[in-house]
Amino acid sequence: MVATAEEALAGVRDGASFAVGGFGLSGIPNVLIQALYNTGVTGIAVVSNNCGVDGGGLGVLLAAGRIARVTASYIGDNKEFARQYLGGELEVELTPQGSLAERLRAGGSGIPAFYTPAGVGTPVADGGLPLRHNPDGSIALASPPKEVREFDGRQYVLEYGIRTDFALVRAAKGDRHGNLVFNKAARNFNPLAAMAGRVTIAEVEELTDELDPDEVHLPGVFVHRVVVLTPEQAADKSIERRTVSTPSAGGTTR
Repeated sequence: MVATAEEALAGVRDGASFAVGGFGLSGIPNVLIQALYNTGVTGIAVVSNNCGVDGGGLGVLLAAGRIARVTASYIGDNKEFARQYLGGELEVELTPQGSLAERLRAGGSGIPAFYTPAGVGTPVADGGLPLRHNPDGSIALASPPKEVREFDGRQYVLEYGIRTDFALVRAAKGDRHGNLVFNKAARNFNPLAAMAGRVTIAEVEELTDELDPDEVHLPGVFVHRVVVLTPEQAADKSIERRTVSTPSAGGTTR
Protein backbone atom coordinates (compact mmCIF):
# COMPACT_ATOMS: atom_id res chain seq x y z
CA MET A 1 0.00 0.00 0.00
CA VAL A 2 1.15 3.52 -0.79
CA ALA A 3 -0.45 6.77 0.27
CA THR A 4 -0.49 8.68 -3.03
CA ALA A 5 -0.16 8.13 -6.75
CA GLU A 6 2.99 10.23 -6.69
CA GLU A 7 4.55 7.91 -4.12
CA ALA A 8 3.42 4.88 -6.14
CA LEU A 9 5.43 6.14 -9.11
CA ALA A 10 8.71 6.29 -7.21
CA GLY A 11 11.57 5.12 -9.42
CA VAL A 12 10.12 6.06 -12.81
CA ARG A 13 12.68 7.60 -15.12
CA ASP A 14 13.13 9.04 -18.58
CA GLY A 15 13.00 6.36 -21.25
CA ALA A 16 11.11 3.83 -19.10
CA SER A 17 8.48 1.53 -20.64
CA PHE A 18 4.89 1.27 -19.40
CA ALA A 19 2.08 -1.21 -20.04
CA VAL A 20 -1.17 0.68 -19.45
CA GLY A 21 -4.61 -0.85 -19.00
CA GLY A 22 -7.83 0.40 -20.53
CA PHE A 23 -9.73 0.40 -23.80
CA GLY A 24 -10.50 3.84 -25.13
CA LEU A 25 -11.36 5.64 -21.91
CA SER A 26 -12.89 2.59 -20.22
CA GLY A 27 -10.90 1.34 -17.26
CA ILE A 28 -7.92 3.66 -17.77
CA PRO A 29 -5.76 4.48 -14.72
CA ASN A 30 -6.46 8.21 -14.98
CA VAL A 31 -4.99 9.19 -11.62
CA LEU A 32 -1.72 7.35 -12.24
CA ILE A 33 -1.47 8.79 -15.76
CA GLN A 34 -1.84 12.32 -14.38
CA ALA A 35 0.70 11.59 -11.67
CA LEU A 36 3.09 10.26 -14.33
CA TYR A 37 2.60 13.48 -16.27
CA ASN A 38 3.41 15.45 -13.13
CA THR A 39 6.75 13.66 -12.72
CA GLY A 40 7.99 15.28 -15.92
CA VAL A 41 9.48 12.06 -17.29
CA THR A 42 9.95 11.99 -21.04
CA GLY A 43 11.05 9.69 -23.85
CA ILE A 44 8.86 6.88 -22.50
CA ALA A 45 7.59 3.84 -24.38
CA VAL A 46 3.93 2.90 -23.94
CA VAL A 47 2.20 -0.41 -24.60
CA SER A 48 -1.57 -0.03 -24.58
CA ASN A 49 -4.55 -0.92 -26.74
CA ASN A 50 -4.62 2.70 -27.91
CA CYS A 51 -3.13 5.99 -26.76
CA GLY A 52 -6.14 7.68 -25.19
CA VAL A 53 -7.98 10.53 -26.88
CA ASP A 54 -7.13 14.14 -27.55
CA GLY A 55 -6.87 15.68 -24.08
CA GLY A 56 -7.72 12.49 -22.19
CA GLY A 57 -5.96 9.43 -20.82
CA LEU A 58 -2.56 8.79 -22.38
CA GLY A 59 -3.38 11.60 -24.82
CA VAL A 60 -2.26 14.03 -22.10
CA LEU A 61 1.26 12.59 -22.14
CA LEU A 62 1.21 12.38 -25.92
CA ALA A 63 0.26 16.05 -26.36
CA ALA A 64 3.10 17.07 -24.03
CA GLY A 65 5.64 15.21 -26.18
CA ARG A 66 6.53 12.79 -23.39
CA ILE A 67 5.98 9.57 -25.38
CA ALA A 68 8.65 8.37 -27.82
CA ARG A 69 7.20 5.00 -28.83
CA VAL A 70 3.76 3.36 -28.77
CA THR A 71 2.83 -0.28 -29.24
CA ALA A 72 -0.93 -0.37 -29.84
CA SER A 73 -3.76 -1.90 -31.83
CA TYR A 74 -5.13 1.27 -33.38
CA ILE A 75 -4.83 5.03 -33.51
CA GLY A 76 -8.57 5.70 -33.31
CA ASP A 77 -9.90 9.25 -33.21
CA ASN A 78 -6.79 10.68 -31.55
CA LYS A 79 -5.80 13.37 -34.05
CA GLU A 80 -2.61 14.27 -32.16
CA PHE A 81 -1.55 10.62 -32.21
CA ALA A 82 -2.04 10.51 -35.98
CA ARG A 83 -0.26 13.85 -36.48
CA GLN A 84 2.82 12.84 -34.50
CA TYR A 85 3.00 9.42 -36.17
CA LEU A 86 2.63 10.72 -39.73
CA GLY A 87 4.93 13.67 -39.00
CA GLY A 88 7.81 11.53 -37.85
CA GLU A 89 7.69 12.60 -34.20
CA LEU A 90 6.56 9.26 -32.81
CA GLU A 91 7.49 5.62 -33.39
CA VAL A 92 4.44 3.36 -33.56
CA GLU A 93 4.23 -0.43 -33.69
CA LEU A 94 0.72 -1.44 -34.73
CA THR A 95 -0.19 -5.01 -33.85
CA PRO A 96 -3.45 -7.01 -34.09
CA GLN A 97 -5.52 -6.58 -30.95
CA GLY A 98 -5.61 -10.26 -30.04
CA SER A 99 -1.89 -10.59 -30.64
CA LEU A 100 -1.24 -7.59 -28.39
CA ALA A 101 -3.33 -9.12 -25.63
CA GLU A 102 -1.48 -12.42 -25.90
CA ARG A 103 1.93 -10.72 -26.08
CA LEU A 104 1.22 -9.03 -22.75
CA ARG A 105 -0.09 -12.24 -21.18
CA ALA A 106 2.84 -14.24 -22.52
CA GLY A 107 5.38 -11.76 -21.20
CA GLY A 108 3.82 -11.88 -17.77
CA SER A 109 3.72 -15.69 -17.82
CA GLY A 110 7.39 -16.05 -18.70
CA ILE A 111 6.67 -17.18 -22.27
CA PRO A 112 9.20 -15.50 -24.59
CA ALA A 113 7.31 -16.02 -27.86
CA PHE A 114 4.39 -17.83 -29.48
CA TYR A 115 2.94 -18.58 -32.92
CA THR A 116 -0.39 -17.18 -34.11
CA PRO A 117 -2.23 -17.18 -37.46
CA ALA A 118 -3.19 -13.51 -37.00
CA GLY A 119 -1.34 -11.38 -39.55
CA VAL A 120 -0.09 -14.16 -41.84
CA GLY A 121 0.00 -12.97 -45.44
CA THR A 122 -0.10 -9.29 -44.43
CA PRO A 123 2.59 -6.68 -43.67
CA VAL A 124 2.24 -7.71 -40.01
CA ALA A 125 4.16 -10.87 -40.91
CA ASP A 126 5.84 -9.86 -44.16
CA GLY A 127 7.22 -6.58 -42.82
CA GLY A 128 7.03 -3.11 -44.28
CA LEU A 129 4.63 -1.51 -41.79
CA PRO A 130 5.81 2.06 -41.10
CA LEU A 131 7.28 2.30 -37.60
CA ARG A 132 8.43 5.86 -38.13
CA HIS A 133 7.84 8.40 -40.89
CA ASN A 134 10.00 11.21 -42.18
CA PRO A 135 8.56 14.74 -41.84
CA ASP A 136 7.58 14.61 -45.53
CA GLY A 137 5.47 11.49 -44.93
CA SER A 138 7.86 8.96 -46.44
CA ILE A 139 8.85 5.89 -44.42
CA ALA A 140 11.94 6.36 -42.27
CA LEU A 141 11.80 2.98 -40.52
CA ALA A 142 9.73 -0.07 -41.47
CA SER A 143 8.95 -3.22 -39.54
CA PRO A 144 11.12 -6.24 -40.39
CA PRO A 145 9.64 -9.53 -41.62
CA LYS A 146 8.75 -12.04 -38.93
CA GLU A 147 9.37 -15.75 -38.78
CA VAL A 148 6.53 -17.80 -40.30
CA ARG A 149 6.20 -21.56 -39.82
CA GLU A 150 3.70 -24.18 -40.87
CA PHE A 151 1.87 -26.35 -38.35
CA ASP A 152 -0.62 -28.99 -39.53
CA GLY A 153 -0.84 -27.36 -42.93
CA ARG A 154 -1.48 -23.82 -41.66
CA GLN A 155 0.88 -20.84 -41.54
CA TYR A 156 1.65 -19.12 -38.23
CA VAL A 157 3.70 -16.01 -37.45
CA LEU A 158 6.06 -15.71 -34.48
CA GLU A 159 5.18 -12.95 -32.00
CA TYR A 160 7.27 -12.04 -28.96
CA GLY A 161 6.01 -11.62 -25.41
CA ILE A 162 6.08 -8.11 -23.94
CA ARG A 163 7.68 -7.07 -20.65
CA THR A 164 7.77 -3.46 -19.48
CA ASP A 165 9.49 -1.61 -16.67
CA PHE A 166 6.16 -0.55 -15.16
CA ALA A 167 2.46 -1.29 -15.54
CA LEU A 168 -0.37 1.09 -14.65
CA VAL A 169 -3.86 -0.34 -14.14
CA ARG A 170 -7.19 0.52 -12.55
CA ALA A 171 -9.44 -1.85 -10.59
CA ALA A 172 -12.83 -1.58 -8.96
CA LYS A 173 -11.72 -3.37 -5.80
CA GLY A 174 -8.48 -4.51 -4.28
CA ASP A 175 -7.13 -5.82 -1.01
CA ARG A 176 -3.89 -5.19 0.89
CA HIS A 177 -2.26 -8.16 -0.81
CA GLY A 178 -2.78 -6.66 -4.28
CA ASN A 179 -5.54 -9.02 -5.39
CA LEU A 180 -7.75 -7.12 -7.83
CA VAL A 181 -11.33 -7.21 -9.12
CA PHE A 182 -12.34 -5.30 -12.26
CA ASN A 183 -15.78 -4.01 -13.15
CA LYS A 184 -17.38 -5.50 -16.26
CA ALA A 185 -15.98 -4.02 -19.51
CA ALA A 186 -13.43 -1.99 -17.55
CA ARG A 187 -11.58 -5.27 -17.07
CA ASN A 188 -10.42 -5.20 -20.74
CA PHE A 189 -6.60 -4.99 -21.02
CA ASN A 190 -6.01 -4.26 -17.32
CA PRO A 191 -5.12 -7.79 -16.09
CA LEU A 192 -2.89 -8.39 -19.12
CA ALA A 193 -1.06 -5.08 -18.72
CA ALA A 194 -0.60 -5.81 -15.02
CA MET A 195 1.01 -9.16 -15.79
CA ALA A 196 3.54 -7.58 -18.15
CA GLY A 197 4.98 -5.01 -15.75
CA ARG A 198 8.11 -5.66 -13.72
CA VAL A 199 6.66 -3.14 -11.25
CA THR A 200 2.87 -3.06 -11.42
CA ILE A 201 0.95 -0.19 -9.85
CA ALA A 202 -2.80 -0.41 -9.34
CA GLU A 203 -5.20 2.39 -8.49
CA VAL A 204 -8.31 0.94 -6.83
CA GLU A 205 -11.69 2.52 -6.28
CA GLU A 206 -12.38 0.48 -3.15
CA LEU A 207 -10.05 -1.21 -0.68
CA THR A 208 -11.35 -4.22 1.19
CA ASP A 209 -9.75 -6.34 3.90
CA GLU A 210 -10.64 -9.61 2.25
CA LEU A 211 -11.75 -10.80 -1.18
CA ASP A 212 -13.45 -14.08 -1.95
CA PRO A 213 -10.79 -16.07 -3.85
CA ASP A 214 -13.37 -16.95 -6.51
CA GLU A 215 -13.99 -13.22 -7.05
CA VAL A 216 -10.37 -12.32 -7.82
CA HIS A 217 -9.61 -11.48 -11.47
CA LEU A 218 -5.89 -10.83 -10.96
CA PRO A 219 -3.89 -12.37 -8.11
CA GLY A 220 -1.69 -10.11 -6.03
CA VAL A 221 1.50 -11.88 -7.14
CA PHE A 222 1.42 -9.59 -10.19
CA VAL A 223 0.83 -6.37 -8.24
CA HIS A 224 3.55 -4.48 -6.37
CA ARG A 225 1.97 -1.18 -5.31
CA VAL A 226 -1.65 -0.24 -4.58
CA VAL A 227 -3.01 3.28 -4.18
CA VAL A 228 -6.59 3.87 -3.03
CA LEU A 229 -8.55 6.56 -4.84
CA THR A 230 -10.62 9.20 -3.10
CA PRO A 231 -14.39 9.02 -3.75
CA GLU A 232 -14.03 11.99 -6.10
CA GLN A 233 -11.23 10.33 -8.06
CA ALA A 234 -13.15 7.05 -8.25
CA ALA A 235 -16.23 8.80 -9.62
CA ASP A 236 -14.33 10.80 -12.24
CA LYS A 237 -14.82 8.64 -15.35
CA SER A 238 -14.92 10.10 -18.82
CA ILE A 239 -17.12 8.77 -21.61
CA GLU A 240 -15.53 8.54 -25.04
CA ARG A 241 -18.79 8.58 -26.98
CA ARG A 242 -22.10 9.32 -25.33
CA THR A 243 -25.02 7.68 -27.14
CA VAL A 244 -28.59 8.46 -26.17
CA SER A 245 -31.93 7.52 -27.66
CA THR A 246 -34.76 9.93 -28.39
CA PRO A 247 -38.38 9.10 -27.56
CA SER A 248 -40.44 7.99 -30.53
CA ALA A 249 -43.46 10.10 -31.41
CA GLY A 250 -46.27 9.32 -29.02
CA GLY A 251 -44.31 6.47 -27.49
CA THR A 252 -42.17 5.79 -24.48
CA THR A 253 -38.59 4.69 -24.05
CA ARG A 254 -37.18 2.00 -21.86
